[in-house]
Amino acid sequence: MRRAVLLGFLALLAIDTLSNILVKLAGNRIGACCGAAWLDRLAREPLILAIIACYIAAFLTYTGLLKHAPVGPAFAAVHGHVVTVLVFSLAVFGEQLTLVQIMGCALIVAGIIVLGMTERLETERPARRAASG
Repeated sequence: MRRAVLLGFLALLAIDTLSNILVKLAGNRIGACCGAAWLDRLAREPLILAIIACYIAAFLTYTGLLKHAPVGPAFAAVHGHVVTVLVFSLAVFGEQLTLVQIMGCALIVAGIIVLGMTERLETERPARRAASG
């Protein structure tokens, strides 16, 4: 079960990362916002369908994971895509990485780890009490 949850989180991370990269690519292709010409380019952009499909897949994956994973770590892990999108943006779009971004990524990863460890400790305590009592 734990392996399936881990694979589910990895799949969700991949889907969320892909959707954000596609939004960036579509935005680059569509151009600046507002006006009838922009709406026309938006309506004709084929990546929009892929983005919608990614959001639907992410929603279904997340709701499926919530049936088997604790809410706290699940919610935190969902936001791990902020880190992966930044990494992919460096490679795909040639964006620059700042010290503040590195620190932010480290804090996000640390938060996910802390929530995961806290949840594990919370579930192990009742088991230890039952075994010793």
